[in-house]
Amino acid sequence: MHGPSRQIAVVDEDETLRESICRAIRLESHRAIAFADGHAAWESFARAVPDCVVVSMGISGVDGPELCQRLRDRSATLPIIASTAGDADLDRALAPDLAVDDCLEKPFSIKDLVPRLKALIRRAGLRGGEPLAWEDRPVTLGALTVDPLRLSAHWNGTDLHLTVTEFFLLHALVRRAGIVKTRDQLLQETFPGRTSAADGIIDRTITRLQGRFERLDPAFDSLEGVHGAGYRYRAARRA
Repeated sequence: MHGPSRQIAVVDEDETLRESICRAIRLESHRAIAFADGHAAWESFARAVPDCVVVSMGISGVDGPELCQRLRDRSATLPIIASTAGDADLDRALAPDLAVDDCLEKPFSIKDLVPRLKALIRRAGLRGGEPLAWEDRPVTLGALTVDPLRLSAHWNGTDLHLTVTEFFLLHALVRRAGIVKTRDQLLQETFPGRTSAADGIIDRTITRLQGRFERLDPAFDSLEGVHGAGYRYRAARRA
């Protein structure tokens, strides 16, 4: 992570995971503060909101969804990453009123978390008018516009409100529109360091991504599964 040092809060009931995340944050030259439960975290956040929060949905006291809701009420732009255990946790974390920036399913590797923190901290530090490298330039494919610098995607001008994981996956497909990418290729671009997509995480993320599009356009059909091969994004680049 580059730029000024940020304060990142970690709220998790698992002491080992909590300390591992804090260690990784400090290795990236940021400050980490840790809490074992939501009550202690909220006592601190009520005084001063950190620059980013990693929160487990399984915490006690003030539970994970409630803590996310309180934080979102304090700040519409605060980067929040939720960690989940099971489908019920994931469904709660992805509820529109929480508006978390990403969800990671436990158990996850610290290597899964760090790129997401980097991307969110970078986005939070944007002031507007930054010079764009070619890889940061928005890509337009028909009705879709993808902005890698701001981690945003719009369909016919309407924000899709993607999580970071969903954005990473969509961007991996859009960069090579029309080309079939295997699940393992998509895994490397979405979860760097993981070696196998056998747990179905790519398929589950594709399903959520498809749902985001269909809520805006029931006729959306540009995300295509290719039997026995993988996935591709079908669209003609706008002139």
